Amino acid sequence: MPALQSIDAVPGAPEALARVQLSAIPDDKPMLRAAAELTRDIARARPEIYWPDMIGSALVGYAALAGTILVDNVWLALALGVLSVLTLYRALLFIHEISHMHRDALPGFRTAWNALVGVPMLTPSFMYEGVHPLHHARTRYGTGEDPEYLPLALMKPWSLPVFLLVALLAPPALVIRFAILTPLGLLIPPLRTLTWERFSSLAINPAFRRRPAEGEMKRRFLIQELACSAWAIALIGSIFAFGWRPLLIALGVASAVAVFNQLRTLVAHLWENDGEAMTVTAQYLDSVNVPPPGIMAGLWAPVGLRYHALHHMLPSLPYHSLGEAHRRIAARLGSDSTLQRADHKGMMPLVVRIARSTMGRH
Repeated sequence: MPALQSIDAVPGAPEALARVQLSAIPDDKPMLRAAAELTRDIARARPEIYWPDMIGSALVGYAALAGTILVDNVWLALALGVLSVLTLYRALLFIHEISHMHRDALPGFRTAWNALVGVPMLTPSFMYEGVHPLHHARTRYGTGEDPEYLPLALMKPWSLPVFLLVALLAPPALVIRFAILTPLGLLIPPLRTLTWERFSSLAINPAFRRRPAEGEMKRRFLIQELACSAWAIALIGSIFAFGWRPLLIALGVASAVAVFNQLRTLVAHLWENDGEAMTVTAQYLDSVNVPPPGIMAGLWAPVGLRYHALHHMLPSLPYHSLGEAHRRIAARLGSDSTLQRADHKGMMPLVVRIARSTMGRH
């Protein structure tokens, strides 16, 4: 593996990854084979983990949000607001699991999640289903056809704060999208087409255009969209019954969730690909694991996303199995393996690395 050897020859290999063109890195077949062999017995989604985790996170999040709105003590309201952000963020990230889930894996889970989380937070599962799998496609990852990839490390320094701050606008934008654009789109077909192509995906690539849904997915997605439209209109109507304060607080919490998720997205990859197609191993090395002993990653990258690189190697593995999978593969391959080159210590070193990369190129 000459490309990987050239990485090894540079002190501090992970930080020097950009010196090797990612598209030139071949697959580490022993690692991929070990990953497949060692995880076969933990590949089943366990309902006794999924259901309590999702429902408990959502209920605690809504209870804390209600407390944030209702209590008079500023510090208590702030503490409840933080709790609401963390738990609703965790509940929301099950959309990632749903996008990879086989339709027969957890009967009723997708519907329950949409009713409890997706519709109330105006982020139904259709915004990820049929979109996120494109990010894992062998020939799309890191290219212009990837809806979830921007070469942020190769862009100008101002792109990073813009990337984060734009997330603040996501909740009010979703209210407008569902309360106004959805009803108008039913009357104006060109607007409907534009809304679907541009404003119906959790994508960060501004060039991405979503194709029309087909078959059973079209009917299911329409039901989700109409439910979100009704809820968004009800949120606007709540102003007349309860005033502005409850809605503004809820939107503030939702904006904090969106920014938190955008910050996680910023450090989910190294964003160093130049647009060429890559091997699975190259995709893995352009992605990030933040394994224990650190505990903070469990808060900012919950539901298995602290093992984002491993997830790109094993996209169908359920979130509750990723930690065990990482331990098994590491034990098999040893400390000097390709597996370890995607392991990082935490969020801030990754933010600094990406920021330095942008400044060093301009």
